Amino acid sequence: MLMTIFWALVVLGLLIFVHELGHYLVARAVGVKVLRFSIGFGPVVWSRRGGPDQTEYALSIIPLGGYVKMLGEGGDEPVLPEERHRAFENHPVRHRLAIVAAGPLFNLLFPIVAMTLLFMIGAHELPPVVGKVMDDSPAAAAGLIPGDRIVSVEGVAVRTWEDLTQEVRAYPGKGVTLQVTAQGIERTVTVHPEAVEGRSIFGERVTQGRLGIASSGEREVQRFGPVDAFVLGLERTWYFIDLTVQSLGKLISRVIPMDQIGGPILIAQLAGQTADAGLTPFLTFMALISVNLGLLNLLPVPVLDGGHLLFYSIEAIRGRPVGPMAQEMAYRVGFFLLIALMGLALYNDLARVLS
Repeated sequence: MLMTIFWALVVLGLLIFVHELGHYLVARAVGVKVLRFSIGFGPVVWSRRGGPDQTEYALSIIPLGGYVKMLGEGGDEPVLPEERHRAFENHPVRHRLAIVAAGPLFNLLFPIVAMTLLFMIGAHELPPVVGKVMDDSPAAAAGLIPGDRIVSVEGVAVRTWEDLTQEVRAYPGKGVTLQVTAQGIERTVTVHPEAVEGRSIFGERVTQGRLGIASSGEREVQRFGPVDAFVLGLERTWYFIDLTVQSLGKLISRVIPMDQIGGPILIAQLAGQTADAGLTPFLTFMALISVNLGLLNLLPVPVLDGGHLLFYSIEAIRGRPVGPMAQEMAYRVGFFLLIALMGLALYNDLARVLS
């Protein structure tokens, strides 16, 4: 239990730090004075000051977010005349847009860095090596045997068992050409995957192809040079982005039920499980959560970064800011929606634990 809490704090703390670091660095770059950089909300439990502006770096008691407080932000504190040029609200709208967008952007950049480093260090992957061939299966009819390594499906290279299954699923009942190697000998195999009814990752009924083989179950370490690792990191990050966008769409269309929404308890459980499973699943989990955090913050909901971006975009188009009354109403609605979503996630988490 203690280790689960520890790894949850590591995941949330690091991803919150990355997000707020984006706001902080861009604010400093455009000349906005940063008063406080906080990991967490609520009462401060630790802090120290540093830098030319004596910025306060703080840890706060509620570790479910963070914030960067800038001079003149919100207009609730007086600004000295000699520092007005460094106040957030006095900067051009393009600077404010850049500062707000930097947080989600850093969350989308983090997976690229994490996955690139993982592929350089060595990712423990399940290779596309046949461990067992089912009797009377398409694979058996095509002559596949245990020990065969499938390197491509219809000319598309497959690096992992997951790559192989995803490619094969797209050809139910159709002829597929496989490039196979075994003991240094390469051969071409034509196979007709069986059309079976299954479930997509979102739980939808789909018809997909199946060869009738099982993995060897033995993982191998795959290391790559910086360039190849970077390309793989980009591909993996794009996959996470696409998966997250699709998931949001499926939630809105009710394909994914609302009881599948998770909150901090679910994140804590998964953080502990993936940390126990090794570096590859743990970094992959962090990358996926970072993508979720970045994209959710870009939603045009007041209170979130996306809401601020919406208001500043309108200001850039109109040449003047949105009226304070309209902003106040929008923030109240956004706050209500955010609290409702957090409440639903917490309810689902507790329901899972209790059941």
